[in-house]
Amino acid sequence: MLRIPPPVLALGAGALQALLSRHRHSSPRSRVFAGLLLPVCLALDISSLRAFRRRQTTINPMALDSVNDLVTDSANALTRNPMYLSLAGLLVAHALWRRSALALLPAAGVVLLLDRVQIPAEEAALERAFGQRYRRYQEQVPRWISGRTIQRLLAR
Repeated sequence: MLRIPPPVLALGAGALQALLSRHRHSSPRSRVFAGLLLPVCLALDISSLRAFRRRQTTINPMALDSVNDLVTDSANALTRNPMYLSLAGLLVAHALWRRSALALLPAAGVVLLLDRVQIPAEEAALERAFGQRYRRYQEQVPRWISGRTIQRLLAR
């Protein structure tokens, strides 16, 4: 498990993006693409946060022993990690806004750390807590997002 809370890690990555692209200026096109991605990420995050609050379970990824319910509805029906997907999307939106391919590197680093360190620790804790119920959820819902999930969203 990461010792730095993922939102703090993402803020640090955003600051690094700004440093890596400090001489870049956004263009109307880059602002449009970033502007399209931003509300999608925020909606995903807010939807998941509300579902966790409704179920009265923790959103703190540093307190895995405090999980008291498995949230599988709302945004969590599309991806097992909507809050992390949102963080990654916000970092991509920031790189787009800054019109910098180099600024995508910190975003990729955050995704890699989440995918290889944080999420496996969370998955192990959820499997211990919820057993077969969590394993079925893992089989039905992708860790990040799938093409099939995107098609379902667009078909709505």
